Amino acid sequence: MLDAPDVAVDVEATFGFGSYLKVFAFSEPDEHVPEIDPAYRFDPQVTKAILAGFSHNRRVLLQGNHGTGKSTHIEQVAARLNWPCVRVNLDGHITRLDLVGRDAIVVRDGVQVTEFQEGILPWSLQRPVALVFDEFDAGRPDVMFVIQRVLERGGRFTLLDQNRVLTAHPSFRMFATANTVGLGNLTGLYHGTQQLNQAQVDRWDIVAKLDYLDVEDEVGIVSARVPELAANTDGPRTIASMVAVAGMTRVGFEAGDLSTVMSPRTVISWAENTEIFGDVAHAFRLSFLNTCDPAEHSIVGEYFQRAFDRELD
Repeated sequence: MLDAPDVAVDVEATFGFGSYLKVFAFSEPDEHVPEIDPAYRFDPQVTKAILAGFSHNRRVLLQGNHGTGKSTHIEQVAARLNWPCVRVNLDGHITRLDLVGRDAIVVRDGVQVTEFQEGILPWSLQRPVALVFDEFDAGRPDVMFVIQRVLERGGRFTLLDQNRVLTAHPSFRMFATANTVGLGNLTGLYHGTQQLNQAQVDRWDIVAKLDYLDVEDEVGIVSARVPELAANTDGPRTIASMVAVAGMTRVGFEAGDLSTVMSPRTVISWAENTEIFGDVAHAFRLSFLNTCDPAEHSIVGEYFQRAFDRELD
């Protein structure tokens, strides 16, 4: 694996929009480079923010509702740059020792010895790797303060147990995704999220917001992911109606009429289930309706009726 990106990238040809950013990629991938999803649609503004993170070593935090494709967006940029990428989900079970490392008993020459095993943070820090922290606003406070040490570009990381000070690899990059902007669970939709230390939020060089896709792009992605449905005679119209229902749920959520919102991921599941069960209404119940508050079923049923011009049986 090369230590630094060595090939210039044509941003317009690769990502579909023009940019003055000078971006370089690795000429050869390794096992940690994500696979390219040819159906993925890039949001130009968010992609520029991510590219700035890669090309200028900026710390980038992506915020947006669930299902908008925050982590996937970073991965798909990394895939096209052949940049190794490692994702860590900061759920409540991730501890400081998981990130930093711990002593472990290993067998050397038939003898059990105690040896320090590096955690994911020092491992990534010393390599040309893009480290992505998913659900950043759900991390435990003690874990967050460990991360804070390396948020500053060129920041060093001290392994107290080893009396070692690590310097970041020149091609190390750090990203994070969050459902909130660090102010806590204001909507009631994201239980388990925490208020973030504002001194830490301030250390992120770029904070970008990723919204749901445009209707045309979302229809294109669903069609590409479920080509069997799109190939049917009524497939394109069915997929367009599915996306229309999803759009209504998002408007209803913003207006306070719904407590649950339909993400693009849910629309894809709905399309796949429609292929499996052969019934768009039944698939809708299994994919989304059953996750909603029973008191809101009539509202969701009305959305379905508007889009498909039929009652939800």
